[in-house]
Amino acid sequence: MEIWINPRCGKCRSALTELEAVGADYTVRRYLEDPPNAAEIEQVLGRLGLEPWDITRLDEAVAKEQGMKQWSRTEADRARWIAALAEHPILIQRPIITADDGHAVVARTPEVLKSVLPG
Repeated sequence: MEIWINPRCGKCRSALTELEAVGADYTVRRYLEDPPNAAEIEQVLGRLGLEPWDITRLDEAVAKEQGMKQWSRTEADRARWIAALAEHPILIQRPIITADDGHAVVARTPEVLKSVLPG
C-alpha cells in the first residue's frame, strides 16, 4: 500500500502512526515534494471512485485565487480540475491510501483508515 502525505498534516501523522501500530507494509509518498502527474491522479480517482472536485482542498489560497469553488463540476470539466491538482498538489486532500487490493481511500477519519488496514 502507498500513502500520500504532507508531513505537516496531523491526520497524515495519525495515519502513519496507525499503520505502524498494525505492522502494515506501506510506502510513503510526500506528494508535495514528489507531485503526482495528471495520469496518476486520474488513476487514484478511479481507485477512489471519486471525482477530482471531491478531493480538492477548496480553502487553500491557490484554490481561492483561481475561484475553484465556482468551477463547474461536469465530465467536460474533469481535465481542468485534474490539471489544477497536478500543477498545485497542495490542493489534493490527504492522506490518500492506495491499498494492495486495488481500492483507495481518503483516510480523514479513523473509521475510513481502519477500512484499509490489514487484519
